[in-house]
Amino acid sequence: MNTIAHSLGAAETAPGTGHVSAKRFGRQFAHAADRIFAVLVEAAAAALIVAEICILFAGVVSRYVLDSPLVWTDEAASILFLWLASLGAVVAFRRGGHMRMTALVSKAAPHQQAFLDTIAVAAALAFLLLVLGPAYEYAAEEAYVTTPALELSNAWRAAALPVGLALMCAMGGIRLLRLGNWRLVASAVATVGAICGVFYALGPVLRDLGNLNLLIFFVGVTAATVLIGVPIAVSFGLATFGFLALTTHMPLMVLVGRMDEGMSHLILLAVPLFVFLGLLIEMTGMARAMVAFLASLLGHVRGGLSYVLLGAMYLVSGISGSKVADMAAVAPVLFPEMKERGAKPGDLIALLATTGAQTETIPPSLVLITIGSVTGVSIAALFTGGLLPGVVLGTALCFVVWLRYRNEDLSKVRRASRGEIWRAFRFALPALALPFVIRAAVVEGVATATEVSTLGIAYSLIVGLLLHRDAKWSRLFPMLVETAALSGAILLIIGTATGMAWSLTQSGFSTSLAQAMAALPGGAPMFLAVSIAAFIILGSVLEGIPAIVLFGPLLFPIARAMGVHEVHYAMVVVLSMGVGLFAPPFGVGYYAACAIGKVKPEEGVRPIVGYVLALLTGLAIVAAVPWISTGLL
Repeated sequence: MNTIAHSLGAAETAPGTGHVSAKRFGRQFAHAADRIFAVLVEAAAAALIVAEICILFAGVVSRYVLDSPLVWTDEAASILFLWLASLGAVVAFRRGGHMRMTALVSKAAPHQQAFLDTIAVAAALAFLLLVLGPAYEYAAEEAYVTTPALELSNAWRAAALPVGLALMCAMGGIRLLRLGNWRLVASAVATVGAICGVFYALGPVLRDLGNLNLLIFFVGVTAATVLIGVPIAVSFGLATFGFLALTTHMPLMVLVGRMDEGMSHLILLAVPLFVFLGLLIEMTGMARAMVAFLASLLGHVRGGLSYVLLGAMYLVSGISGSKVADMAAVAPVLFPEMKERGAKPGDLIALLATTGAQTETIPPSLVLITIGSVTGVSIAALFTGGLLPGVVLGTALCFVVWLRYRNEDLSKVRRASRGEIWRAFRFALPALALPFVIRAAVVEGVATATEVSTLGIAYSLIVGLLLHRDAKWSRLFPMLVETAALSGAILLIIGTATGMAWSLTQSGFSTSLAQAMAALPGGAPMFLAVSIAAFIILGSVLEGIPAIVLFGPLLFPIARAMGVHEVHYAMVVVLSMGVGLFAPPFGVGYYAACAIGKVKPEEGVRPIVGYVLALLTGLAIVAAVPWISTGLL
């Protein structure tokens, strides 16, 4: 407040500098407002994550240990979850953390990049303002619904949507104020307003175009906005809102209802909890312990640390559901030693990125959880079925590693003694046991796929307190905030993608798609081949989760009708998306790997070709042999 008052006084008293002082006041006001938002919203989001962990853990203990189930835990968790998703989306919006495609934007000139970045904020603000009114109406309608266990008005839960949207609107305004370049902001806002005005004016014409509007909005508008760097969730939302508002007589409140349905599915509560678990094992040193043990076993063989990287990503993926968290936990431990042995940075990044794709099916994968949420496939079956496909692709990558490092100079490398291996094993044992604890708890029915993450969190906290006393516990709050931001970004995409998928289904597109896929020559093998090609492209452009939410409900029924086992099809789809997600030039996961390894993206383009070919070979084997996905079921 003192900063604001001081700025105001300066703006009033400085002669002849009114315009400059006003601009400076605007920026300082925006910075002060941003700090207030950060304190309040981030603290609330972090508290909600802690509350969710406590509620779900209490549910497991009361049911399995005390044999006295708490009937209200799922209901309370569901209410808080929508608030967590909404506030997490606000935190992500403040941090610029919503997923967007920047491959084309990054190639533009600096002044063009600045304009497109401002357009992205203005477009997001336009969508938020457009949907805010329907969100309020939806929350008001939900006031007439009472929850069965807690007997609360459902408006307490539904109010999270208009509150979250309103806070994001305020944050969007603050972000524009912080730019300080009024001309840039005005031109971006005017551009977005003009485009919206043109579409509104064309409304009567669009209504007469019938199904051609599917191409205009769901292909044209979505592709254009994604390519210029508008957040993917906003792109989906704008396309769906425009389609419903301008070409149908459907109440816009329906879009908010579908967003609510997509964002608040209780299965998806596993997303923030497993993200936090991944950050927790990195903070407590459990990930480093696993890597050190594997290095003691294989560090003395040619390409040994590359094999360690593959094995470590496989094990860490069995704890965390986030690939970025997995890569961030493993790479900093291994890369310095690998570089000392002569490995090129580009090759390291290429291997890191492709291991991200290879381990996409390792439970508890966020993509597998999403598939179970939107298609109804058993998550326990998906978790079991995902183990062997990861081994197959890992074997293919190991072959490439062997080819590249078979002549590696190991003259300066010392083989670990049996005593050192034993000490490393003892220190890593609690971490090595965690993936098996998680899987056993789900398979044996101790906890659901959502609740099991709380067991992993409790386990990791105990291990961290007793064995890894060098853990930096001051990082807990930033980790909770980071979890909320990443989860909010993911869940907002799921919400808007659910609305788009519903609109596509209502338009008859799903029926047409089913007929077209069924008419493909070659039956199930051709269907799988087309699915692989399609999801590689979708994974590179939309990332995995948005593509699954959009096309999973459409394609999984077709797969069943063609005799393809749903778990087998899920593995093929997830691995295909992983290849697209972690391969240049568009794969966002590839650029995340480059950021984690602090390597320029162009250095990894040539080395990654061999690894991608290995992934495609492994993917073809998984697609051709269903037993790999279903043999353990």
